[in-house]
Amino acid sequence: MSSETFSLTPSTANPPQNSTILITGGASGIGLATAAYLHTPEYNNNIVVLDRAPNPPPIPDLTNSPRFLYLQCDITNWTSHLTAFSRAANHFHHLDHIFLNAGIAEQGEQLFTDHIDPTTKTLSEPNRSTLDIDLRALGDSLKLAIHHLRNDSHTHPSSSPGSGEGAGQGGTIVLTASLAGYLASAGAPLYSAAKHGVLGYLRALKSDCKKLGIALSAVAPGITLTSIVLGVKPGQTLQEWGEEMKARGVPVNEAEVVAWTVAYAMGLGLKGSGAGFLIQGGRVQEVEGLLARTRGQWMGEEMLRLFRGGRDAPLFPNKL
Repeated sequence: MSSETFSLTPSTANPPQNSTILITGGASGIGLATAAYLHTPEYNNNIVVLDRAPNPPPIPDLTNSPRFLYLQCDITNWTSHLTAFSRAANHFHHLDHIFLNAGIAEQGEQLFTDHIDPTTKTLSEPNRSTLDIDLRALGDSLKLAIHHLRNDSHTHPSSSPGSGEGAGQGGTIVLTASLAGYLASAGAPLYSAAKHGVLGYLRALKSDCKKLGIALSAVAPGITLTSIVLGVKPGQTLQEWGEEMKARGVPVNEAEVVAWTVAYAMGLGLKGSGAGFLIQGGRVQEVEGLLARTRGQWMGEEMLRLFRGGRDAPLFPNKL
């Protein structure tokens, strides 16, 4: 039993309107495409972009708009992260939807290539920046997103964790996962592990977030034409590389298709809680619900029965 695949267009994505939307990693790629689409005048959304780039993208329709705010932010630094979310909430008085999109690709080969420290002549410490940004910092972003959606009222945003009074009206949080979070990508083990972790956050938090009026969902794009793509040859444009991959049978996404899917997830509100949208070749399929419905097939009926027998036990102290 499979869920239906579908396509989206700018006119069918049904995005939120008259809302304030914060996007991390929004200065390029999927984040920028999402910011540009959701900023469209007919939707009348306020857009906040957080990115480590020192300057906003050179798009006058965005940067000259009173409905746009750009904040340089290092999401691996808690103070920078905390300050940016607070400034965003105070600038537009509240946050309604949050797209946690910031991430990087695999940073070289870390497990099979022996890099030697020239001073100590021993193995160099691995580069863990992919895990630091794509997973550890995402956890911090989730903390801040939940805090603001839970606590900020439309008239009085909280300025720091602990100052809110639970007066928030909820909203949506969309995570950027990846096809590599479902089917691990050989040659990108840290990236694959991080994106599996993104889905772990989704599955672990969706129920408690829903109790707070927060819909947590994820988009999981396959190969998408953004600067994160590896393998583009010198002198070759990203579009040329994309056409080459398509000719070889690789299902390639345009960043705009992912942006429309993010908007669609936000527009669903609480109906989209727990959803995971796989995107390949411009086609979209919700797969988290399918995985839940078919547990007996991939988990086995005996293991499923054992799981269900103990899942309500008070094993962890941090549930709502």
